[in-house]
Amino acid sequence: MTKTLSGRGLHNSTLSTNYNKTTLTNGLRIVTEEISHVRSVSVGVWIDVGSRDEIESINGITHFIEHMVFKGTKRFNNQQIARSLESVGGYLNAFTTKEHTCFYARILDEHIERALDVISDLIQNPILNAKEIEKEKLVVLEELKNIEDDPDDLIHDVLDKNVYRKHSLGYPVIGVAENIKRFTRPQMLKYIENHFTPDKIVIAAAGNLNHKIFTDLVDKYFVLETKNKIPSSRGEHPRKSFLKTETIERPINQAYVCIGTRSYSIHSNMRYPLLLMNTVLGEGMSSRLFQNIREKYGFAYSIFSFVNLLSDTGIFGVYVGTDNHNIERSLDLIYRELEKLKEKEIGKAELSRTKAQMKGSLMLGLENMSNRMMRLGSGELYFNQYISLDEVIGNIDAIDANDVLDVANRLLHKEKFSTVIFKPKKEN
Repeated sequence: MTKTLSGRGLHNSTLSTNYNKTTLTNGLRIVTEEISHVRSVSVGVWIDVGSRDEIESINGITHFIEHMVFKGTKRFNNQQIARSLESVGGYLNAFTTKEHTCFYARILDEHIERALDVISDLIQNPILNAKEIEKEKLVVLEELKNIEDDPDDLIHDVLDKNVYRKHSLGYPVIGVAENIKRFTRPQMLKYIENHFTPDKIVIAAAGNLNHKIFTDLVDKYFVLETKNKIPSSRGEHPRKSFLKTETIERPINQAYVCIGTRSYSIHSNMRYPLLLMNTVLGEGMSSRLFQNIREKYGFAYSIFSFVNLLSDTGIFGVYVGTDNHNIERSLDLIYRELEKLKEKEIGKAELSRTKAQMKGSLMLGLENMSNRMMRLGSGELYFNQYISLDEVIGNIDAIDANDVLDVANRLLHKEKFSTVIFKPKKEN
C-alpha cells in the first residue's frame, strides 16, 4: 500500500509543473515534478546521513562509502558503472554533505529505468572489495591533499571546526588521513546497514516523466527491507558558540580570510530575512562588499558573504582573498559594512532590487532539471513536504526593511565572530 499526494504549481511562468509524492509501505518516499516540455530527467537518491552522523574515530566514512559503491556491485563492475549512463549521453555522480548523501543521474527520459537500475544496485549491493578499498584510500587521500592545497576550500573547513569545536558539525566531510587509512569493510557494511534504510531515503526526480510509472520502477528496483529504526546518532544540537581567531602560515602568495558566526537553521522564521541580508551584503557584483572592498579600494579579487542553513543551526560568514598587507584593512571594512546593516534600514530601492535579484536567481535556477531535483530531494528531507515556488516567492515578498535590520542586530556582533586567516609563509 502507498500514500500519494499531488499538486500543481504555477507562478507567472512557462515552467508549469505537476508535483507528486508517494510513500511506500517500507517508508521510502518518492517525490517528482513532471515537466512535459523537456526531454531530460534528473534523478536523485537522497539518504539522510552525512558527516555529522559520524563519531570522531570514523569521521569521513560516509564520504568514503559514497566513493566505494562506484567500485563494483553484485551485478556491475566499475567500468560497467562508469559506462552505464555515459554510453547513452547521461551523467552519474554523487556527493556527501554534513547532513545528506545523494547519488544522482541526468539522462534522457527514455533511459529512466536504466538510471534507476544502476543507482539502486550501487546503494543495495556494493561489493566493497578489500583490494578496491585499499586503492580507493589512495584516491581519497589524494582528494584530501587537493583540498589542503586549495585555501579557498580548506579555510571553510577550518572555520567550521573553530565555530563548532568538538561537535560533529565541525568535522570535515572528507574526514582526516588517519581515519581514511583505517577504514575496514566490516565498518562500512555496518554503517550502510544502519543508515541506508528506507525510512531515511528519498528518491526525487524532475523532468519528462510520469509519476505512476516512475513509482512502479522504484518499487521494482528498490527492495530495501523495513527494519527497526536506529535511534538518531546526531546527538545534542550545537547550542554554544565557540569563538576563536586562528592564523595559519601556508606556502601561498595571497592571504585568505574567513569570518563566521552561528546563525539560524533552515527551519527558522528568520531564514528569509537572513538570506536577503546576505544578498545585500555579499552576493554578486552589486553587493555592498564587492562594491566597497573590491571596486572602491581594490583590496580583493574575490569577496563574498555566505549562509549555510542546516537542520538545527547554521553559519553566516564573509570570505575575502587579499594581499597580506591588507588583511586588517579588509577586516575593518567588512565590519564597517556589518555595522551599517545594524544601524540603518536598507532603502526601498535596494530592498526592491534585492528581492528581484533573489526571485530572478530562483526562477533561472528552476530552468535546470538537476536544480529542481535537488530542491525536491533536500526539501523533502528537511521539511517532509513540498515547498512551492509560490510560497518561497511570497516569503521573499513579505520581507520588509525592519526584518533585515532585526536579523542584522541579532547576528552581526564582532565579538561573536570566529576568524581564520591563512597568511603567506615568511621566507627564511
